[in-house]
Amino acid sequence: MYQPSTTPYQQHQGFGRTFKAGHLSLGLFFPIEAFQGDTPTMSNQVELARRAEALGFSALWFRDVPLRDPSFGDVGQVFDPWVYLGFIAAHTSTIALGTASIAIPLRNPLHTAKAAASVDQLSGGRFLMGIASGDRPVEFPAFDVDPDQRGDIFREHLEVIRQAQRTSFEPLQWNRGRLENADLIPKPTTNEIPFFVTGNSRQSMEWIARESSGWITYPRAPQLQKTMVANWREVVKAQLEDAYKPFLQSLYIDLDVRPDAPPVPIHLGYRLGRNHLLALLESLESIGVDHVILNLKYGHRPASEVIDELGSYIVPRFTAHSS
Repeated sequence: MYQPSTTPYQQHQGFGRTFKAGHLSLGLFFPIEAFQGDTPTMSNQVELARRAEALGFSALWFRDVPLRDPSFGDVGQVFDPWVYLGFIAAHTSTIALGTASIAIPLRNPLHTAKAAASVDQLSGGRFLMGIASGDRPVEFPAFDVDPDQRGDIFREHLEVIRQAQRTSFEPLQWNRGRLENADLIPKPTTNEIPFFVTGNSRQSMEWIARESSGWITYPRAPQLQKTMVANWREVVKAQLEDAYKPFLQSLYIDLDVRPDAPPVPIHLGYRLGRNHLLALLESLESIGVDHVILNLKYGHRPASEVIDELGSYIVPRFTAHSS
């Protein structure tokens, strides 16, 4: 962990658990619970995380919501993502741990690089880093960031993070800082931590395809998402020939107790029974979606019940890993 790794990120433990070309896998967003308003209880999260791991979910995903904004309506898992990642890493052993996503323009890039590599090392190489340019207006003045410059800052900070992970005692300079005669440690378990751009983060699709390890986007009707996946694959191929760059999406679900309950649209997802959820996920797999992050916020059942039902009837059908 004191020298850069020569192992490519494609051999990263978390990447391998979560992604396999042609196969869809499933993850869960924290908080793993249904709740009203913007504040979850955060009860029994360790127990639920361990249960998800035992049932074969591929990944757990953490949000980056530094400030409570009543107009936004969601505070994520409440706790600082880096602190909570370390906490959950200590209580799990194999499940991948991802962010969706860290707003990197709001943070010093060396702090981000060190926190990310620390989580990756302490978790045994399970950390997947989703990154974004930020989209909540209240945060930019609070952290002294010009929102009109966040696309440029995003690219600059990402380059610092990557170089800090991949090199040793190399000088680095960016708009708000300079690193000389010092090195950032620890280094991650692979040459860099797999990172996934969320939305467009004010970048071109060509840049995202070329620079990222994959793309996190939003739920859409299967036919529309089919077009998005096809476009993504075409751009990746144009930039990098046969490179595998996973396509990820989120999905809110309210799992009906009736297995055959038909789908009813809710915010960014559906209320539906497990049989229709299975059909939906199979359709997403068939169009090339690699990973779906399930969010239980709008549910009406205890999360433990939902996870057990998913683990019994849905998860075994969608795993990228062998065990």
